[in-house]
Amino acid sequence: MPVSKPDHYAVLGVFRDATQEEIRHAYVESAQRLHPDKNVAAGETELFLEIQQAYEILSNPKRRSLYDATLPPEIDEGNRFVKHEVFYSRPNLVQLGEDQLIYLLLEVGPREEKPEQTPAPPLNICLVLDRSTSMQGEKMDILKATSIQLLRSLRPQDVLSIVAFSDRAEVIVPASISLDKKKQEGRIQMMQPSGATEIYQGLEAGLRELRRTQDPSRVNHLILLTDGNTYGDEQACLQLAEEAAAQNIGISGMGIGHEWNDIFLDALAGKTGGSSAYISNPKDIERLLIDKFKALVSTYADEVVLDIKPQDNVKVNYIFRLQPEGGPVAVEAPIRLGPILRDTPLHVMFEMVVSPEALNGNEALLLNGSLKVSVTANPMPIPPTRLRLTREVRQNPSADPPPTRILSALSRLTLYRMQERAQVAVEAGQIDIAVRHLQNLATHLLSQGEHSLAKTALFEADNLERMHAFSASGSKDIKYRTRALLLSSGKEKAG
Repeated sequence: MPVSKPDHYAVLGVFRDATQEEIRHAYVESAQRLHPDKNVAAGETELFLEIQQAYEILSNPKRRSLYDATLPPEIDEGNRFVKHEVFYSRPNLVQLGEDQLIYLLLEVGPREEKPEQTPAPPLNICLVLDRSTSMQGEKMDILKATSIQLLRSLRPQDVLSIVAFSDRAEVIVPASISLDKKKQEGRIQMMQPSGATEIYQGLEAGLRELRRTQDPSRVNHLILLTDGNTYGDEQACLQLAEEAAAQNIGISGMGIGHEWNDIFLDALAGKTGGSSAYISNPKDIERLLIDKFKALVSTYADEVVLDIKPQDNVKVNYIFRLQPEGGPVAVEAPIRLGPILRDTPLHVMFEMVVSPEALNGNEALLLNGSLKVSVTANPMPIPPTRLRLTREVRQNPSADPPPTRILSALSRLTLYRMQERAQVAVEAGQIDIAVRHLQNLATHLLSQGEHSLAKTALFEADNLERMHAFSASGSKDIKYRTRALLLSSGKEKAG
């Protein structure tokens, strides 16, 4: 029997109609992840050589043409690992002379029937801990105790490094598989608060540690904890996050108290498909950090990236991830949607604006692109899945109601968007408008039985009228508690 030839397109994780630039980009990305100088795991040198061979053939137009002639019909290999489903807020679009909104709920999950039975991936985690002067006392004590607890809970295959920063960074626990845990616990206990907050220093040192033991078969992730603002280095931090995303390193942000910049931390984590969390009480540090570690251990795919081709007269206006880690998603190419957990699929809501010019035919193309997934248990690139989403165009709207799951998610998303609009209005000095948004939010919360959060919204509306500002913790309380409502809604529907 003839030996089957490798599919060089599948090896690089590209479609067969990929451009030369897409092939080159896929090769560079794969070569960085699997280069023998960085990875010593069994079998990865062979994978790297396969990638080199694939690139040598596909980057040469003449050799590529000869190779293409030998290929059987293309099969969507990406479907071996993940499946996806799309729900729409309306069955069809209507021929109107004005813009129309439509919402899409994209669900992406493991293809296998019992993904929770697949082996948990090894971790390569770096804790980047703010140890500036403001962290002294209870916050620092809990941070030390939780770090030691996480160190003791490591499996033999896991790597944990710890960086402490203020206006300079220090590696407290270096990245290493075999650790002298007693010695490292002593170093953690010696951490003392001092200095100001410069997040760039901590991020740079943390990413350096992660890269020392980076491996495509591991979950490579940085967790930043801070209680303060960083000044003057925000753009440099965002640049570091972009570099981390290109290397398949995720970032999560956790803000303690109310002095930190939630917009910045959302943007920082969002660059890698991550999200930020709000720790209002230092006593919650332990629970949230342990929950985060459990989520990382249950990772199935550590990254889902959506590449879309720009559509005339159709705009992606807003993206929000409902689960597993709730938060807004940056509408910038490539769109990093976040992870898939073994027990929690990825649910993402899109708000699309469709112009009248897009409705001339019988069908409107809303989104044209591909989903690319990095499955932790599979170090080789996975071929992307084509995504072509359309809606029928009719003269009159359909009487069919939207699916229940999208209605439920939209009702919760409306609450989050109300508080967002209130925050924007305050920033613009439009206090009356912000007050109305918060009052409307309270009314909707009451109708859904969320009495405690409704009370908070009304308190903040009153505070805005009197003081023209949110209370010290009010802005973050409302933002993260309405975000939590979205997460609970998504998990109910996933069950």
